[in-house]
Amino acid sequence: MSGRIESGQLCTVAPVQDFSSLAVGDIVLCKVSGNEYLHLIKAIQEHRYQIGNNKGFINGWVGQNAIYGKCIKVE
Repeated sequence: MSGRIESGQLCTVAPVQDFSSLAVGDIVLCKVSGNEYLHLIKAIQEHRYQIGNNKGFINGWVGQNAIYGKCIKVE
């Protein structure tokens, strides 16, 4: 299984204005354990977001302060 975004593809990321607009399956730019990733939102629990990749790996839970933006375009 390959990623939704392949290495080298140009991505446009927009700041999140309203966190209630985020949904499971959205791709976000986030910081997890000191590293920045474009990852999927796998689950939402109040103001926490479970972040993982397209291959089934879960990185963990992050708060709104760790989400920098939402991927809105991939070229």
